[in-house]
Amino acid sequence: MKLIKAFALGAVLAAGAALAQTAPTDPNAIARSELMKSIGANVGILGGMASGKEPHDAAKAEAAKAALVEAAGKIEATFMEQGAADPASIAKPEIWANWDDFLVKAKALGDASAAVDVASAEGIGAGMGAIGGACKDCHSTYRASN
Repeated sequence: MKLIKAFALGAVLAAGAALAQTAPTDPNAIARSELMKSIGANVGILGGMASGKEPHDAAKAEAAKAALVEAAGKIEATFMEQGAADPASIAKPEIWANWDDFLVKAKALGDASAAVDVASAEGIGAGMGAIGGACKDCHSTYRASN
């Protein structure tokens, strides 16, 4: 059941990141959106394997894990500049007002991603809860609803 919940959470977060009603125009907002889409896509790859919707592929899983770790490492630099107010951006201004907390949450995603055992679907499933939890923790505080 935890595996299904983790996959569902990952799918919701990935889909939500891709569903902005209008495209951002500020370069900072565009970069943030692209980074979050990348994270969502890779969470989706791992979630698909963990749930059995996709066959386990160790090389593909390792690549998705590496991409998540890399993307999590880019969050600080990508979010550093708030940029112009962009109505299509779903990043709340609280990110920059609570920068240290935001970075702690970003690090949690990197740590959770790095800890995933991609050798089997079961190993991936065991790690998806932590990844989904890190995403949810940050999005609950710092992501606006569309």
